[in-house]
Amino acid sequence: MIYIIRDQKVMLDSDLATLYEVETRYLNKAVKRNINRFPKDFMFQLTQVEFKSLMFQFGTSKEGRGGRRKLPSVFTENGIAMLSGVLNSERAINVNISIMRTFTKMRKILLSDESLSDKIAKLESDSNEMKKIFRIVFEKINILEAKTPVLPKKRKRIGLKKKFVVICSF
Repeated sequence: MIYIIRDQKVMLDSDLATLYEVETRYLNKAVKRNINRFPKDFMFQLTQVEFKSLMFQFGTSKEGRGGRRKLPSVFTENGIAMLSGVLNSERAINVNISIMRTFTKMRKILLSDESLSDKIAKLESDSNEMKKIFRIVFEKINILEAKTPVLPKKRKRIGLKKKFVVICSF
């Protein structure tokens, strides 16, 4: 899963470990042995607030139930590319290639002719325009309702004054 955290597209260490078919602790140990290859723009650790937000959004394990005991690390696109050198296996290389292709596809989608953010902004402005139009319509309806005379409760009825019961017999 690719998440957007701190305005960066990142992947969790546990998700990467699953893709590489290794345990998360082994992936993190390999990173710690080569920590000089992972500056803060390649990898960073989530804060407690960010982690709790992820747990809430994606239903990850609760504390004290065999889940994580440490805050997860997340890797940016550059950090994931660096992982292929740290985890030097055929599987790691193949997984990295597919991850890089995914990041490239995401970038192409976001930078298409009319970018996704532009489309969202346009929809929001259209929505605001519709809200303004509805507000004007409702104001006009309220004005018309205020001008409409209210009929008195005790008024002279027009038409039939008695109810008739029709009995049919065959």
